[in-house]
Amino acid sequence: MRTGSKILLQCCAALLLLCAGSDLARATGADTDTVPPVNTAACFAAISASDDDRIVSECADVIDNGRSAKADRIKALSARAAVFTRKDQIDRAIADYDIMLQLDPSLADIFNTRGELWWKKGDRPKALADFAAALKLNPDHAAARANHKALARELERLGALMAVAGKPSFNCATARRPVEKTICASPELGDLDRQINAVNGKVVREAQNPRERQALQREQDEFLAQRDASFGKPGYDLPKAMRERLDHLLELARK
Repeated sequence: MRTGSKILLQCCAALLLLCAGSDLARATGADTDTVPPVNTAACFAAISASDDDRIVSECADVIDNGRSAKADRIKALSARAAVFTRKDQIDRAIADYDIMLQLDPSLADIFNTRGELWWKKGDRPKALADFAAALKLNPDHAAARANHKALARELERLGALMAVAGKPSFNCATARRPVEKTICASPELGDLDRQINAVNGKVVREAQNPRERQALQREQDEFLAQRDASFGKPGYDLPKAMRERLDHLLELARK
């Protein structure tokens, strides 16, 4: 084949490829000049009207449409997440905040808000991480700082409670009475004994005068003496007696 013919064939082939590519681009929406913009009017009107049901329905198109402007998607996601929170649909709200932070990981307010939802769900480690992320982005974020401090204290308190969970107010290593050994062998009874001792101490400390304090402490001593003497006898229910004593002390503490 002549050189000129080869060149002509190559040119024709290139032209065909170019045309095919153009057709494909139009078919897949790559020709953005002909694609209409995403209509946000209905969503934003629902947000302005604070209409929760319409926000969920109308803003879905803005959120799910990949052509939506980032700012529009964030606004729609924020509004819908707030609706889910008000409806106590915490998982759905967190999912929307996840998308927002993927779109813009610099949103300190959203880290703090999502952290509050994790805290509400009981996932304290994730909540603490979100509060810390908010503070890293904005060290002056007052709400995140307060949340981080409160949650850290709660975790410390829970850790302290776990350390004594199931343990009575006395040292089990030196327990000699059968009733004390039984209490030491039962986490439930251990918790009851510790609570009785703690609430009794509070009631005695807050008594109005020395005579009242003495009377309250004498009542506790009599309960312990009766407990020790009655344990093991037919008809004596140790858990019931301890629960009744705790209920009585709690009632005194509320007065």
